Amino acid sequence: MILTKTLTPLRGELTVPGDKSISHRAVMFGSISEGLTEITNFLPGADCLSTISCFRKMGIEIEQSANHVLVHGKGLHGLSAPSEILDCGNSGTTTRLISGILSGQTFSTTLTGDASIQKRPMGRIITPLSMMGGQIESLAGNGCAPLKITGTTLHGIHYQSPVASAQVKSCVLLAGLYADAATSVTEPALSRNHTELMLSHFGATVTSEGVTATVLPDPHLIGSSIQVPGDISSAAYFIAAALMVPGSEVLLKNVGVNPTRDGFLKAVFDMGADITLLNQSIQGGEATADLLVRYSPLHGTVVEGAMIPTLIDEIPILAVLAATAEGTTVIRDAQELKVKESNRLDIMTSSLSSMGVSITATDDGMIIDGGKPLQGAVIDSHLDHRIAMSFAIASLVAEGETEITRADCVDISYPEFYGHLASLKE
Repeated sequence: MILTKTLTPLRGELTVPGDKSISHRAVMFGSISEGLTEITNFLPGADCLSTISCFRKMGIEIEQSANHVLVHGKGLHGLSAPSEILDCGNSGTTTRLISGILSGQTFSTTLTGDASIQKRPMGRIITPLSMMGGQIESLAGNGCAPLKITGTTLHGIHYQSPVASAQVKSCVLLAGLYADAATSVTEPALSRNHTELMLSHFGATVTSEGVTATVLPDPHLIGSSIQVPGDISSAAYFIAAALMVPGSEVLLKNVGVNPTRDGFLKAVFDMGADITLLNQSIQGGEATADLLVRYSPLHGTVVEGAMIPTLIDEIPILAVLAATAEGTTVIRDAQELKVKESNRLDIMTSSLSSMGVSITATDDGMIIDGGKPLQGAVIDSHLDHRIAMSFAIASLVAEGETEITRADCVDISYPEFYGHLASLKE
């Protein structure tokens, strides 16, 4: 795909797709609840469809029409042994969270995924699940998928997680539903808390104190209605676009602003962004707002520590924004980006360098000296949706042509992305 600099301000309003993390969880938790769960504004991206596929193969009836989903749950112990391997596609969320549920079943399952998933670290869930008595094996012996999970009786533990990861935390808490005692997870910093909020919404007893979350076993989960807010990770691209392109004003409707996910907003506020939160509300425990974003000259900032888990998926687009801002931006403690769909630290460094940005990679982040004009370049997406979308936004202010190869990988999380971007140029 070849993109060129926009010569006019971006104007208009958008409703971005439903939050990917919440869409995944709504299907999973609805499946292990009793009765009907209705999900509106579901994200019908490839990752979330992988979750639907896995639960259908375990006997759950799921009706899906675009972004409306009905899950006919069978209760905590209602899943059936699948007759085939469960394919999680490109979805780390599906792979890690479903592993917690499968560890407490009465049957065995094998999970696999695409080439990217088969390189992503699963030792981080194998360790705590094994501590609970779970039987989970990396069939390649490398700590990655494919995984063979033999359901068994699980024991409650208090797990000290070495990483602040919502996927690890959620995996352990979901296994805890099938344990013989309370299960707790303590993180080095608080990761996104969608699992805790939604499990409570379905009827589980979940408590949170600081960076520790605890779930009690064998809850009576009841199907519910879930209104999925817009995904702030998807909104971030249009926030950045409006901030970067002179004269722009964009309204983003019903965006999730959960305080464990709003680090991107905090970072751009620190950089001088003009963003107004309108119509703030709470839906199913999740905070939402409309975001009115206006063009703003930005300056560099420092992003590090406990802030990183709250914007881990937005760091690629934050790096693009930093490249256009005056001064230096330092990103630290982001080594988790090396084991996402791609090594995002290396790719962002090399790709922004090719656009003329002065950027230096560090062991756990990057240093960006911003303020120089960007130049068009050929960017390989590495089949990473966040890389492709980040450089589509960079193209808006880059001189000449920007070519993004394998650009259709955005379908993973945002199939309408390019159409929505074009609509703001009209």
